[in-house]
Amino acid sequence: MPFIIKLDPLHPDEPMLQQATAFLREGKTVAFPTETFYALGVCALLEPAIQKVYAIKGRDFDKPLPLIIHGESMLREVAAHIPECAPGLMRAFWPGPLTLIFKASGNIPPLLTAATGTVAVRDSSHPLARRLVKTAGIPITSTSANLSGDAGCSTADDVVRQFGDRIDLIIDGGPTPGGLPSSIVDLTVSPPRIVRQGAISTQRLTPFLGTRV
Repeated sequence: MPFIIKLDPLHPDEPMLQQATAFLREGKTVAFPTETFYALGVCALLEPAIQKVYAIKGRDFDKPLPLIIHGESMLREVAAHIPECAPGLMRAFWPGPLTLIFKASGNIPPLLTAATGTVAVRDSSHPLARRLVKTAGIPITSTSANLSGDAGCSTADDVVRQFGDRIDLIIDGGPTPGGLPSSIVDLTVSPPRIVRQGAISTQRLTPFLGTRV
């Protein structure tokens, strides 16, 4: 069995939360709940940790890994350039299910970007995911905690069934709602382009996409 800790999303035990963030800073793998499904997190700045994610999921190396961050200062660590239209989108939809694609900074290992030079970032609205990345003080991956091609995991037990003890730590924050994935907007092109319509509709996003990058 993997190491599992139970945390109240609204009132997490601080020592246990610190333990989870220590795992991340050490390059270990941590599954945690988000506003859709459980995600698999490692420090996004450590290439050996990123390699673990690909190996554990059976994910193709030509598929980049998305990140979650907390606040604009952390965004500047991972994005080389923040286009003019980005702040409006961030104010309107962050924290929430909107992923924005930026040109990756030199801090991001090419493995994470699948050599695209771009990075997909969001600020999660799940209270536990937000506390985790804020307390860790580092951007972390947020790819779905499931084997590639399998269904997403809505509970910690689902994660255990798919991965067994291949993940270093699972944070049991209760069931997640599932539903639509995050919407994705590519800000590296001009005009910005909606790559995937998910939880946020095209109609809601379009008014923010008129400014050229």
